[in-house]
Amino acid sequence: MNKLTLTAALLTAAIFTGCGGNGNKSASDSTKQSTVASTGNSNTLLGAGSTFVYPLFSKLFAEYDKETGVKVNYQSIGSGGGILQLTNKTIDFGDSDAPLNDDQAKKMGADVLHVPMCSGAVVISYNLPELKGALKLTPDVLANIFLGKITKWNDPQIAKINPGTALPATDIFIAHRSDGSGTTNIFTTYLSKVSPEWNTKPGKGSAISWPAGIGGKGNEGVAGLIKQTPGAIGYIELAYAIQNKMTYAGLQNKSGSFITPSVASTSAAGNITMPADAKVSLSNTDAKDGYPISGFTWALIYKEQNYAGRSRDRAEKVAKLLWWNTHEGQKYCKDLNYAPLSPAAIAVTEKILKSATFDGKPLLP
Repeated sequence: MNKLTLTAALLTAAIFTGCGGNGNKSASDSTKQSTVASTGNSNTLLGAGSTFVYPLFSKLFAEYDKETGVKVNYQSIGSGGGILQLTNKTIDFGDSDAPLNDDQAKKMGADVLHVPMCSGAVVISYNLPELKGALKLTPDVLANIFLGKITKWNDPQIAKINPGTALPATDIFIAHRSDGSGTTNIFTTYLSKVSPEWNTKPGKGSAISWPAGIGGKGNEGVAGLIKQTPGAIGYIELAYAIQNKMTYAGLQNKSGSFITPSVASTSAAGNITMPADAKVSLSNTDAKDGYPISGFTWALIYKEQNYAGRSRDRAEKVAKLLWWNTHEGQKYCKDLNYAPLSPAAIAVTEKILKSATFDGKPLLP
């Protein structure tokens, strides 16, 4: 990469990281706003976390306000930020694209429920304006790119799976998340399943030590880096790719088929038996038509809602909001390129929500 391109990329990362728009406020800003979670406006609920689900949440919460008059202030700061704020009890609910790990669960100090909202696809987006046709990638080639072992777009490994495609001799520029991210967890969990080398190091998680590339904050930041940098490749949520008119690769799944990410292929990946706690990975699916980098996003709430001076009324509003999201709200998923929950997943979700309590008494009938 030449110096001009690198400078532009760094500037883009700074712009997206520092953006003060509604979808990407800093954790410190939203923490200040969120301190009213227990004592502020009882008609405004506070949430924070996943940028992966933000396009859908924006629509859901606007519609919920119209129907009920209950507003939701959701800060799209990344799954890690949402988990931290829930730990600090400064919000009503968090949202994460990865279940809590043992350390995070321990820091919560109480049982936390994972409530599935929908599933979505993490796509491999790239910026190659001169490329004719869609790019295809295999799991091993994708891993080698992000390991920094493949550095040119016309590398023989890429050319072999894209016969007849004129690939440019452009340097590969890798864009990844700089913040703690459930999207990163979905992506690195997939790479750990398909690449022994990746599994050994750098491994999986919401934040890892990347072998190569530059980080952007949120799906927005990574999308910005890719869009502004010729030769770039990165991982973002499907909705961001479509909204920003970005190209993305077809990826070979476990059955050997090259799958284009879509609502249908994401739904196929999510057609599984759900465990009682709803904590399950969808990556590297066995489904023949399933897109292999798919995952759930979960709203996170304390099982016992009587904490930090909260009222039962506020706790009931949170439970009713999440019930609406997983029932009436599911009709908005497909148009925004998310896969709605299956009937089986909704049945598990209902049991989880009905286990939420206030002073030990159920919040929902």
